Amino acid sequence: MPSESTQPPNPANEIVLRLSGITKRFGPLVANDAISLDLHRGEVLALLGENGAGKTTLMNILFGHYVADEGSIEAFGEALPPGSPKAALARGIGMVHQHFTLADNLTVLDNVVLGTEPLWRARSRHADARAKLARLSETFGLLVRPDARIADLSVGERQRVEILKALYRDARILILDEPTAVLTPQETEALFATLKKLVERGLAIIFISHKLHEVMAVSRRIVVLRQGKLVAERRTAETDRHELAELMVGRPIPEPKVEPIPVGPVALALKAVTLAGEGHPRLQEVSLELHGNEIIGIAGVSGNGQGALADVISGIVKPSNGSLTLFGQEIHHFDPAWMVSSGVARIPEDRHAVGVVGDLSLEENVISARYREAPFSKRGLIDWRAVRDFATRIIADYDVRCPGPQAATRLLSGGNMQKLILGREMARDPRIILANQPTRGLDIGAVRYVHQQLLKARASGAGTLLISEDLDELLTLSDRIVVMYRGRMSAPMARKDVTIRHLGLMMAGHGFGGEAHAA
Repeated sequence: MPSESTQPPNPANEIVLRLSGITKRFGPLVANDAISLDLHRGEVLALLGENGAGKTTLMNILFGHYVADEGSIEAFGEALPPGSPKAALARGIGMVHQHFTLADNLTVLDNVVLGTEPLWRARSRHADARAKLARLSETFGLLVRPDARIADLSVGERQRVEILKALYRDARILILDEPTAVLTPQETEALFATLKKLVERGLAIIFISHKLHEVMAVSRRIVVLRQGKLVAERRTAETDRHELAELMVGRPIPEPKVEPIPVGPVALALKAVTLAGEGHPRLQEVSLELHGNEIIGIAGVSGNGQGALADVISGIVKPSNGSLTLFGQEIHHFDPAWMVSSGVARIPEDRHAVGVVGDLSLEENVISARYREAPFSKRGLIDWRAVRDFATRIIADYDVRCPGPQAATRLLSGGNMQKLILGREMARDPRIILANQPTRGLDIGAVRYVHQQLLKARASGAGTLLISEDLDELLTLSDRIVVMYRGRMSAPMARKDVTIRHLGLMMAGHGFGGEAHAA
């Protein structure tokens, strides 16, 4: 494999991590197939690949959660013992996961120190820990209040704490897994500024992301995995997003085309909808009209009311005040089953906890909301042949890569699980689609597929509410865009009238009145 290690040795070219011939099998599945790569001091190496390409398995082997069947790992010139997370941490390898691993009820300082010394000595070096945290915070621009509770911090601040945790443990190799998934554009810019300072100090970074424009902006080299194999390595300056997308999936990826079409009648209307919460309302007088043949994008930092809005529209909760009208009929009895039967399809934010039941089979999951309907129910009994035929059709039509319709759904990768949910919901020809983070964590191929299905539904007359923290996605698909901040909603804006920077400022509270910062 071509590598910068062929250059004459110098401090900037020092190899700090070397994976040689890593192979990992799960039964007949080869998750990693003889993968070899080097990581150099003071560089950002981007790791790309489809869902299920082997990235997570490779990182789990690096951290000792899995043991490779073949191959070896060296960190700073010495063999890394297999199957030992403690050894990886001791060698200076740190990781910031996509889903933060912080204790909400503890302070920033407590979270950073937690696990670095025995509990009975947790306060014994408090002053030293505070001084070290302050020094790291200032050096790398990771400003955060050491005595603030994690629960009171913004998403961007929580990510700073995760990075500080790794730096406090003297990490020299830092692995970032989808680090910008829930950040505003301004927070992403701040993160990239921090990464620049880190590499200037000699840290080596593995940057895992599906956002190709960010990979191009932050990395020096890029490696691509596909179906468990390392299929390409590129210097960032010598490639582009189109080549990377094709390398990831093995075929050209067409850009979605959003043709202007006349909107249909109002399908869903919210008028001054308020939902009470602890301390402050989860929704504050939200008003919106969604038409058929329209996609309305909903932007906002996670936790600003998008989840509450989805719960109301799904019929899970009843608003405290205001009204919701579906196809001209005001709703008084909020019930998820009734909403489904009325033509509302739901692609939930958490596909694992809400979208499917992991221990049930694919065929059981695809009829979970329809098992009493024809053709799946006959004389009160489930017709399993009809169910299996339906599941098989969804698997084929939506390219769900799985062992078969009777396999446990938890065995699917995130992208294939999302395609299963999408196929299940679209099979009902819905009139309204509630798509909450439908492409979060998906690779470029799966993202394009989801986009195509949403645009196909738009052309067929459905109205879609697209809740997403990916501003590029919103600006690509939406006819109109609104921003949510602390339970409030902005007036709708035509896609052509907004920019990413404008949306980012609104997501931080500008234009909503009062204190302007991310919730």
